[in-house]
Amino acid sequence: MINNINLADIRSFVLIAQLGNFTKAAEALNVSRSHVSRQINSLEKQMQVTLLTRSTRSLKLTQAGKRFYLQCERAINGIDQALIAAVDDTKEVRGLIRVNCVGGYIGEKIISRYVAAFMLEHPQIQVHLDFSSNRIDLIQDDFDIAFRMGELEDSSFIAKKLMDVDIVSLASPSYVHKYGNPQHPNELAEHRCLTGSVKRWSFESDENPSEQFDVNIEGNLVSKNGHALIANAMAGNGIIRVPRIYCPDAIEAGDLMEVLPKWHIPSVLFSVVYHRDKYQPKRLRTFIDFVKQKFESDF
Repeated sequence: MINNINLADIRSFVLIAQLGNFTKAAEALNVSRSHVSRQINSLEKQMQVTLLTRSTRSLKLTQAGKRFYLQCERAINGIDQALIAAVDDTKEVRGLIRVNCVGGYIGEKIISRYVAAFMLEHPQIQVHLDFSSNRIDLIQDDFDIAFRMGELEDSSFIAKKLMDVDIVSLASPSYVHKYGNPQHPNELAEHRCLTGSVKRWSFESDENPSEQFDVNIEGNLVSKNGHALIANAMAGNGIIRVPRIYCPDAIEAGDLMEVLPKWHIPSVLFSVVYHRDKYQPKRLRTFIDFVKQKFESDF
């Protein structure tokens, strides 16, 4: 029985378990849904085990299916990485790198510039650079590398620190002259605030580092675009919370000034995130090392 089982059927089963339904798996494999269904039926028949319970609305792994999936996922990943090591790790750095990155200044100014430099150095490289702001899944969304702010939540991936991002609270001098400079974070409820996707602002006291304060912000302007937040703050519309590197010139020129003088915002980790693979294509290893060296020299 075991010798007759098709590896392609097992691959389809693993993909279904990862993506949660037959349709997505069929699309990923570029085959029909009925083809994938026949593969699973054949696999269950040969094994004489029910791996999936399915209805028109739901799909669920059986206990046997869960055990089979966990072992097969590791085994197939090992096979894939062995293939990569054998055929893709050539002396030349070439091929496609699929990158997802936070937008704004970091993505558009820093990462884009590093990608351009890397492609000039390695002309056989092709890069797909995506600035989706939603939280992506490297496997399901088919990315090789992601650049992310914050701590890594999924231990199945590796995160290499690139830098600590200094976050500041800023307003224009005209705003401070009109509304005053808040002395405690709890005063922000009485101020005009301009927010991005983060609505819970955390602060630490400069005088007592163990003293922390969180405040929920309802923004007078809500935008995920850092340029829009900075432009509105410079116009005097309110207080923003952004990475310092977004607007160093405006701060130095005095167009924006720091508020809450006795409080600071904890810095945020910025990392490159990638699959926890034993073997990586040379293009990915080279690109990760290239970007890491750039951050070390520039920041």
